Amino acid sequence: MITHFENLIKKAYPAFNSRDIDKALSTFHTDVQWPKAFEGGYVSGHDEIRAYWTRQWTEINPTVEPIGFNQRPNGTFEVTVHQIVKDLQGNPMFDGEVKHIYTLEDNLLRRMDIETE
Repeated sequence: MITHFENLIKKAYPAFNSRDIDKALSTFHTDVQWPKAFEGGYVSGHDEIRAYWTRQWTEINPTVEPIGFNQRPNGTFEVTVHQIVKDLQGNPMFDGEVKHIYTLEDNLLRRMDIETE
């Protein structure tokens, strides 16, 4: 059975990969905290995420595919993803698996953290 969380993820990731910011943001809480993966720190809220992604896509070309789901005992949700990051000329910068850890609030994605192996 597909959970509400998995439905959010199956909407958010394809939207991110196709650069449909509005569709991706529709899965996020208005006070979302989002990691700046290659820079450190976080951005907060839809406007900051929009600005961060828009700038990020002028520097790198990331695609992220969910390959596994797990609810953790502490109530957070883990998504194992295959992430490919290329520079704008198509040269690979990263190709591997990472874990995205989500907290939900009001049935929306409230916070995401990244764990690397």
